[in-house]
Amino acid sequence: MANFGVDTIFNIQNRKEFESLALKTFKFQYEHNTIYQTFCNHLNRSPKNVKGIIEIPFLPIQFFKSKQIVTATESPEIIFESSGTTGSSTSKHYVLDLNIYEKSYLKGFQHFYGPIEDYCILALLPSYLERQGSSLIYMADDMIKKSKHPASGFYLNNLKELKTTIEKLERSGTKTLLIGVSFALLDLIEQYRFTLKHAIIMETGGMKGRRKEIIRNELHTILKKGFGVNMIHSEYGMTELLSQAYSKGDGVFQCPPWMSVFTRDTENPLEILGVEKTGGINVIDLANINSCSFIATQDLGKTYKDDSFEVLGRFDHSDIRGCNLMAI
Repeated sequence: MANFGVDTIFNIQNRKEFESLALKTFKFQYEHNTIYQTFCNHLNRSPKNVKGIIEIPFLPIQFFKSKQIVTATESPEIIFESSGTTGSSTSKHYVLDLNIYEKSYLKGFQHFYGPIEDYCILALLPSYLERQGSSLIYMADDMIKKSKHPASGFYLNNLKELKTTIEKLERSGTKTLLIGVSFALLDLIEQYRFTLKHAIIMETGGMKGRRKEIIRNELHTILKKGFGVNMIHSEYGMTELLSQAYSKGDGVFQCPPWMSVFTRDTENPLEILGVEKTGGINVIDLANINSCSFIATQDLGKTYKDDSFEVLGRFDHSDIRGCNLMAI
């Protein structure tokens, strides 16, 4: 384990503390993650010559498809696996300590929304429920249990029951979080219309092959009208990360204190861009202490001065341009 306690990660108070801990994490993972060390050596980067966080190498996310990305030799408590189209390879995240994941999503949610016990949690995640190994299902299931509300639960194809539950919660003035995959939320409002004042509607993105992909603004406009709300919230997470960023509207995301997003040049993946410039999204997630905290994703986006960010789409090709020359 790293030479700092896990609680240190979740008690970061400011940017200076984040950057200091990120550099310590880089040193730890360079020394204990052989895949990451080989990758860093390939780029001539090591704790000896990395002095700031933008100099830290970001591991291309597709390494999670072909390598076991871990910083220790213990057996994992759980293996989270991404969804994949037929015949495609999937990412696997070998999680050595589920307690870290649980702390991350619970403290992250509380940071933005307050205590989980204040909410009734309704999860409309059919594409995730239909397969094994989803980190989102693990998180939603635990949040449902910790909410302790009798109406909290998963909904698969029982949309009529979900409609009845939402309306009952609305009449009683109960704070409600409906978290759902985009196509399922659209399915719901095509059958039923709502006018909600006490509910947060949170989309997790993706049509999962069930519907034609549409741009976020169009999706949110349709959902706002269907649910009768002013804003659609969003969750940004993935199998390879143990933390989530949240948007309270307009697709602008904020990270919890132990997570940060940068953008990289699409032609030169080692170059970190300034704010308001479109590039590939790089994530530092310090909760990934036992795998790799420095991930170059396949998403395109831009960052802003207040450390918020937007997700603008995905790279056209499955391999991020420029990463082939960094392959091990």
